[in-house]
Amino acid sequence: MFLTSSAKPIDQELRESVDKIERQSPSLSVLAARSFRYRVTQAVVQVTISESRKFNILEEFLLRAGIELQPPPTEDELAAILGLDSIFIRSTTANLQGLNILTAASNYQIQITAQGREFYNIGSLPQEPKTKEIFAIFDPLTENILFDYSPLSNLKIGNIPDLTEAININNIFNFSSVSIEELQQLVKNSNLGLHIPDEGNLVTSCGVVASEILYQKISIFIIFDSIENQIKLEARRGNKIIQDASSVLNRIVGESQVLLQSLFELTDEEIRYQCEEILRHKNVEVENRIENIRKQVRENALLASQKQQSSDSETKNFESGTAVQLRGSKISQELEKILDSANSQILIYSPWISRKVVNNEFIKRLQKLAEKGVWIIIGHGISKSEEAEERPIPPQVEEQLRAIRTREGLPAVQIFWLGGSHAKEVIVDQKVHLLGSNNLLSYRADWRLWDESVYKVTLPEQVKEAYEFYAKRFQAKAKQLWSQAIQNRDTTLATEAICLCGSLSLEESALKIIQQYSWLELYPIWLHMVSQGLRSKQISPSSAYFPVALSLLSQISSDAAYIESVREAWKKVIGRIAYLSQDTALKLVNDSWAEFTYLSITQQSIRSPAQFISKYIMARQ
Repeated sequence: MFLTSSAKPIDQELRESVDKIERQSPSLSVLAARSFRYRVTQAVVQVTISESRKFNILEEFLLRAGIELQPPPTEDELAAILGLDSIFIRSTTANLQGLNILTAASNYQIQITAQGREFYNIGSLPQEPKTKEIFAIFDPLTENILFDYSPLSNLKIGNIPDLTEAININNIFNFSSVSIEELQQLVKNSNLGLHIPDEGNLVTSCGVVASEILYQKISIFIIFDSIENQIKLEARRGNKIIQDASSVLNRIVGESQVLLQSLFELTDEEIRYQCEEILRHKNVEVENRIENIRKQVRENALLASQKQQSSDSETKNFESGTAVQLRGSKISQELEKILDSANSQILIYSPWISRKVVNNEFIKRLQKLAEKGVWIIIGHGISKSEEAEERPIPPQVEEQLRAIRTREGLPAVQIFWLGGSHAKEVIVDQKVHLLGSNNLLSYRADWRLWDESVYKVTLPEQVKEAYEFYAKRFQAKAKQLWSQAIQNRDTTLATEAICLCGSLSLEESALKIIQQYSWLELYPIWLHMVSQGLRSKQISPSSAYFPVALSLLSQISSDAAYIESVREAWKKVIGRIAYLSQDTALKLVNDSWAEFTYLSITQQSIRSPAQFISKYIMARQ
């Protein structure tokens, strides 16, 4: 039986969080969510910190004299050179000797020690060590040690399950076993400002004063991702995801399914059944759309019969927003016609893709569309995992599709395995929708196949519903690509994410990510992506993100490795904006003229924004 939300093992206090997760990411379904308590070790520790300070002018002069002058001068000689009373020199040398920076010489010469040379090279002096009490917390679930100035509170958690009864974790930790090197790194990572080697602050020792065991609370969610067709555990405190704890839990689950049974009273069979039902339910959504369209077709046919419409009037009625059924060879003919009519976007889902349809002629058709500003998004797959596909996309076909480029050289076709669906659908410019039983990218229908049918729909509500269904799946894929790209600082994945954002009209989201992570190497790629949208007029020249994009020029150096790409990209972008609206282009350039000049986006011979606009305005392409 497919469990409703109320029947799932979800704690009442977590239902709002569950609703939020599923609302924000339609591909995610929460199978269970419960809160647990577990024990952590907290210790009061005393750390010793060695600090240092910058040399003052006199100290630096004394050390420099001891290093560079041969033979080294005496205290009295330095006093005479500087015109100071000898008492000031002797007081300073005595202080430096006490810190083992200088050594006492019988002839009062300035003699620097080996340690003194090291400190001179880094420009600082050691100070008297200090001690400070802080709190060390060992969290066995995250396997981390954290240091803080404030202690954890022993929460009054109430009667909730103890996580340690289901998971064998060691909640006792011996802080004295931590080496000084490990200690220094842990304190540094805790951002307490105690161990900062570059500033001369070093933690040199640590001793435990007292320790205790405390209870903490954590919420664990079992989440099924229908796009990836996988289950994951997510640990949270409030709305914050605890990544380290999530990783530990997923590792344990990977080793044994017993954890899910003991924590949530769900068997492996029950979980598998729930996942299958979720996937089936998502396919039912597609079938329901088809049934609604069949109903509309029947209503149109009845209306046509009643009014005795001619074929010409039928066509007119269809174009105003109806649905018609296609069979046989008309399917392929209409597919080609609709693809060729695209102005900005083509979205396709097909369980299979074959050379029979995606042949050289089809590739040339898509390349021609890409050159006029059209993005193409393709999802494919019917199995629950990509490895389980019996008819995977031929590598040569996928390679040809990925080789289709925009005029700026970006991938114009975004193709992804999504899986778990037998839908066959094409949506063009969010205005025309083809769907039905014919495998549009794997079989070319002809006049003999009257058992195959496709509906051509221009009903705004139905087209919008279909588009939003797939757009959410591709948006989830874009989010996944960004996550992987950011984690590995992978420019190739980031480029793929930017192009997918462009194809889904998410240009602003992509720009925000570039800003957030200061990944300016992606800046010219974003500009090239925007050029494609301007070419198709999908992007408005007055879009609010253009001034934001221009503001990033102040963060770019004139000798950046990617500066030439930035220069050429802005010339094209401004040219395309100027073609659509010269006033808008003039204002954008005028507001950023200083940056255009500094970064040599404009040439020295061009003395005004108006001249720049007139030079780079592009004719309609």
